[in-house]
Parts: sequence; C-alpha cells; structure tokens
Amino acid sequence: MGAVELRVKDLPTVRRFYEEGVGLEPLDETGDSVSLGIGGEEIIRLVAAEGDYTNPADAGLYHSAVLYSDGPALATTLVRLIQMAPNLYQGSADHAVSHAFYFADPEGNGVELYIDTPADTWKWQDGQVQMGSAPLDPNDFIARHLGQTSDGTAAMGHVHLKVGDLERAREFYVDALGFAVTSEINGALFMSAGGYHHHLAANVWSSAGADDRPETLGLGSFAVQLTGPAELDAVAGRLDAAGIDYQRAEGSIAVADPWGNQVHLSH
Repeated sequence: MGAVELRVKDLPTVRRFYEEGVGLEPLDETGDSVSLGIGGEEIIRLVAAEGDYTNPADAGLYHSAVLYSDGPALATTLVRLIQMAPNLYQGSADHAVSHAFYFADPEGNGVELYIDTPADTWKWQDGQVQMGSAPLDPNDFIARHLGQTSDGTAAMGHVHLKVGDLERAREFYVDALGFAVTSEINGALFMSAGGYHHHLAANVWSSAGADDRPETLGLGSFAVQLTGPAELDAVAGRLDAAGIDYQRAEGSIAVADPWGNQVHLSH
C-alpha cells in the first residue's frame, strides 16, 4: 500500500502527533501540506482543509495501519506515543496474524500500529486466513521488546474503510480493482494481494446504508502500489468492463469507490 492522505483542520497539531508521536519524518512540505514517512517512503500526507469532522455513520476511513518491521521498533513508538498522548490510546489485540495497537489522532482519524506474526504461522482454510481478537497486554509487549536491536523501519501496511454495503465493496475492490478476499467476518470484508492477510478492509459496523461521503475532513485518498504496467492495464480493463469512470495518467489511475473514497493506483 502507498500513502494515506488526510484532510485536517489543525495541521500543526496533527503533524506533531504523526511526527513526534508515531515517529514519521518530514519528506516534503508546502504551506498547507506535509508528507511524512520513514526512510524516504511516504506513509501519511496531511493537507490543511476546512470543513466538518466526519460522522461515524458516514463512509470513509476506519483506520490507517502502520506496519513496523519488528517488535522493538513498535515498542519504542508505543512508549513515545502513550507518554505524549495517553488519552488517544484506544486498545490492543492479538489478531493471530498480527499484534496491533489502536489510537485516534487529534482529529479522530483512526490509527493502527502493528507488527505481523511470522507468515508461516498463519492458518489458512479454503483460501481464507484465520484472524482473531485475543487480549494483548501493552505493558507486557513493551517489556518484552523495548531496548532490543531494531532496524526501525515501517510502511503503510493496510487501510481499513467504513462503507455502506459489503457487496458493493466486493464488486468494486475485488471484481474491479482485483483484490482477493482473505476473510469475511462480523460485518467486515478483508482483502489482499499476494497472499498477505489483508492490505485493505471494509466494514459496516457504524456505516451500514451510508450514501456518498459528504465533503468533510478525514480521508482524502489512499494509494495502492501495483507491480507494473501490465497490472495497471488489467485494472483499467476491469474498470472499463464495469462501466466505472476513472482518470488515467502516465503510470497511474485515480478512481472513486461507490461512496466517494478516492483511490490512487500506480506502479
């Protein structure tokens, strides 16, 4: 996955959360936007905007999820972020395929920070991966990992959306864009490419029946990185067959899902 763009009202405050708390580095900035990442790879782009905050019943972002290379890198981030903004911590879970910690940024955008468990321990049945939600003690996780050697890298691991209808989400993200379903459970659809547990998820937990997104703060767009021009051509062909409008430029496609969530695909 590529960068997630967030439209924010208070750019300096939200920037501080991602830069000083999450530990992302500024890569590029203008007067009203900043790109943040690690090792030159963009993870979050913040754009100053006006408007209302999102309604939980609207379609949009459920959370963006930053994947860390190892436990020590994640533990270091957790300590820093919890000390900086303890009120923004929302919980943790052992999902069997990952160990995840959940926050909200200062404007309520969901943020997951996680590491994967070893892929050879993931359990698959009939093409679907087994994911759970067992308790995960953050203090124990930090105690086990803090101070160990780490390469400190991270990337955008997955994006989790709120949508109005899971079947329409399947038609767009699976049938048109080409993701594969990896799990369906409790009002949520999980999708990936290349055998990962999920690069993308969509749920209707608070947004069932949602129509087009209003012009609000929150998710501006998210990016999907493809392997090459042939894969981009295949996406264009499926979008054409489905009658879905999109904009194509050199090496990229921009398209909106059925609720107006903007998706940028490139290679």
